[in-house]
Amino acid sequence: MTKQFPKGFLWGGATAANQYEGGWNLGGRGPATSDTYIAVDPDKRKDMSHFGKPVSRADVEFALADQEGLYPKRWGSDFYHRYKEDIALFAEMSFKTFRLSIAWSRIFSKRRRVRTE
Repeated sequence: MTKQFPKGFLWGGATAANQYEGGWNLGGRGPATSDTYIAVDPDKRKDMSHFGKPVSRADVEFALADQEGLYPKRWGSDFYHRYKEDIALFAEMSFKTFRLSIAWSRIFSKRRRVRTE
């Protein structure tokens, strides 16, 4: 038995900015809450009591200044720098559609103006 997608099926993919975008502090992008999410040791994930608690301005400022911690959502899969090769891979997989999201903090810059780039 051969299974096939129906005629006209749009094979493709989708992304979420905080998972793939990268370039978290480039191109005039302002900070996003996801930039402050530090990696949690898998052994410590059992205690989730700190999740869902309010985050203070001091917490955000600390995270953005932290050069030692691991903040994986700041670079994701680095589409910002690798978009050409990523799109070539989509073509190899015969993608017909691609939906991407763009971080609002990239659209509305640090200066709270709409970016035109």
